[in-house]
Amino acid sequence: MPDRDRVALITGGGGGIGRALCTAVAAGGARVAVVDRDAAAARRVADEIGAAALALEADVSTEAGCAAAVKAVEDRLGPVDILFNNAGIGLSALRPDGERNLPDLQEVTPEIFDRFIAVNLRGPFLMTRLVTPGMRARGWGRVINNTTSFFTMLRTFPYGALKASLEAASAVWATELDGSGVTVNVLVPGGPTDTAFIADGSGMDRATMLRPDVMGPPAAWLASTASDGTTGKRIVAAFWDAAADSETAAAKAASPIGWPDLAHATRVWPKDAG
Repeated sequence: MPDRDRVALITGGGGGIGRALCTAVAAGGARVAVVDRDAAAARRVADEIGAAALALEADVSTEAGCAAAVKAVEDRLGPVDILFNNAGIGLSALRPDGERNLPDLQEVTPEIFDRFIAVNLRGPFLMTRLVTPGMRARGWGRVINNTTSFFTMLRTFPYGALKASLEAASAVWATELDGSGVTVNVLVPGGPTDTAFIADGSGMDRATMLRPDVMGPPAAWLASTASDGTTGKRIVAAFWDAAADSETAAAKAASPIGWPDLAHATRVWPKDAG
């Protein structure tokens, strides 16, 4: 199937990074479902793209919301070939200065923790579980997860810790689906990005932040047949050289998902684990 006939579902598609992902993937020829809790934001992005885009309001933190989103895309565009799990909730959702004055254990109530789990980890799990059976049956598919920098994983709770969980899950899924034609990769900006995800009260200088469009070139490549066979990789968009050919750019920006270098710290490994 040519890239122009593929169907992409992009969660959090109405935000700054989501817009960059949707625009780039649509420019590569795919039909794009812009999925967001903010219906107006999803519509703005879809309108910018044109006839190749569909705006959908959905809450991917719930099982019902994920199922409804996938069904709506399948009914109106066709089976999902490409999934970007981009929707997320960060520390600025707790308070505007959350990125600077990090919350401690006592501030993160069980209710807050459950909300962060639902959006940042459970949602990607649910969406991936829903779309990968069809991808496997067709022998081709893409799952791209937006996690975060290792620095943030080790610095912030609950956001960073849950993104670390998604990173580990991505490695597991990539192994499970290896050889099926379905690839699982991680795409991160490579640093703080100038979007509404980081509130003005964060104290960060927006002039020093990455622009959301940095995600576009690697996203377009990951969503295309040009990336066939590339799985289990973490792509750092800030390291992607858009002026180079995709093979060279990917080699520069990619590393294995997760922390495989820590495997040497395991003294005893089960014989049946491979």
